[in-house]
Amino acid sequence: MSEYVRQTLPLPPGYDRERDRLLLHSCCAPCSGEVMEAIQASGIRYAIFFYNPNIHPVKEYELRKQENIRFAEQHGIEFIDADYDTDNWFARARGMENEPERGIRCTMCFDMRFERTALYAHENGYPLISSSLGISRWKNMAQINDCGLRAAARYPGMAYWDYNWRKDGGASRMVEIAKRENFYQQEYCGCVYSLRDSNRHRRGQGRERIRIGVQYYGKDGNGDSEA
Repeated sequence: MSEYVRQTLPLPPGYDRERDRLLLHSCCAPCSGEVMEAIQASGIRYAIFFYNPNIHPVKEYELRKQENIRFAEQHGIEFIDADYDTDNWFARARGMENEPERGIRCTMCFDMRFERTALYAHENGYPLISSSLGISRWKNMAQINDCGLRAAARYPGMAYWDYNWRKDGGASRMVEIAKRENFYQQEYCGCVYSLRDSNRHRRGQGRERIRIGVQYYGKDGNGDSEA
């Protein structure tokens, strides 16, 4: 466990860290590393929920998932592996193929992942949900939080914890932990359209296409995750 996380994280009003369990949606190990260590150091009971049907191709999906499983097992945290229902994701993304990053396609994607997270939480006794998505500087935090709040509002007694994981050095520690653990470093957000657009951008800069399974923090990688 991290030695530098000392603060007691403030849960939403009415929730007790010793009584209430948190279901933390995780997009990947690099983004969730600091979030997981901060939650654990704060004495909050939680489990990881991995539901990311947007990630393409399957090789990339498995790399991200296995890194997250490795880190969860290292910390003794339950890891819940949800469906990889890509057909459902593509059906919901239809007509949004050319939308820009942070646009309505991303809202759809966040909604889909939070809806499944909230459903599992409702069915399994987790009154509180949150996500590691917002720690990345590549994401629109307000967009993510809006989706989380909508999903939690479907169920009485459930709340979405919109804690800002970037503050108090969280974003920097995310990178430090990723380097310490030599996490796989994904080079695009995750979906086939972000892969397409990232490769277009690279070609425009005279760079080679993304090679899946090659880049690792602390070895070849130095930046923070785009997931």
